[in-house]
Amino acid sequence: MATDKSSDDEGESTAGDSDGVRDRLEQEAERAAEQFDDGIVDLLSWVLDTETRARIYVFLRQNPGSTSEEIAEGTGLYPSTVREALAGLHEEGRLERQKRDADGAGNNPYEYTAMAPSELVGDAVGEIQDELNTVFNLDSHLGVCEDDDTEPVTITVERDDP
Repeated sequence: MATDKSSDDEGESTAGDSDGVRDRLEQEAERAAEQFDDGIVDLLSWVLDTETRARIYVFLRQNPGSTSEEIAEGTGLYPSTVREALAGLHEEGRLERQKRDADGAGNNPYEYTAMAPSELVGDAVGEIQDELNTVFNLDSHLGVCEDDDTEPVTITVERDDP
């Protein structure tokens, strides 16, 4: 009988260990996802100018067709901050907006959808290229003449389709 009890104890211990391992794996997966999201937001903050705009962009990629109210709720940002950022992003062409179809009377809010990341990168490449060319040709802008045959900077981004 003693062996049967120890077998049962081992079975319980294994099940408990399995649950513990599963819990640790889930916690690690959540932590990795948060770090990944934070890394993406950091990168996008550089491309989109602010962390607020980056968080809105990420939210809209995950939830296209959201209203400013839904974005504020989903990101935890103040509604006025969201509206201001959305206006700027729309003006820059980084997201699209259209009126939400709604039945009945009342104000139909705008729905927002963010541009594809590939388009965002294309825009960023052009901006970076212009800035690098300005720095590269700084001497000529400042009137400092050196016998330097400088060429414009060209950045090419190729899509690697699998």
